[in-house]
Amino acid sequence: MNNSVVVTIPSHPKYLSVVRDITAGIGKVNGLADSIIGDIKLAVDEACSNVMKHAYKGETDKKILLKYKVTKRSFKLTIEDKGTKVNMENMKGRDLEDIKPGGLGIHFIKRVFDVFELDEKKKSGNRLILIKYLKEK
Repeated sequence: MNNSVVVTIPSHPKYLSVVRDITAGIGKVNGLADSIIGDIKLAVDEACSNVMKHAYKGETDKKILLKYKVTKRSFKLTIEDKGTKVNMENMKGRDLEDIKPGGLGIHFIKRVFDVFELDEKKKSGNRLILIKYLKEK
């Protein structure tokens, strides 16, 4: 099992359902458990939503590139945009003690994925690398 899929979506929130469906489909065809697929799907949705809100500041006519790669050992997703450069220091999410709606996406993404890395070498825009290590069957 070594499968790669590349998808480009518009930065409009209505395409988040497409991202969820594609992510779930990739998990299914690669034999991932439904519980893992569910967590990954929601974390990817949150990451793309953050690109739309923060990197593109709500502009709906930009592009988001998603590169999926699944092996026996890992589910890797790279999300790229050409939006405002994000500082990793600012990607902490709000304090968990601060109870109010929103702002917990980063915590959730970090809980689901074993690797959460912003590629600092990318000159413009952002490249987020997410990796979930899988247990071999």
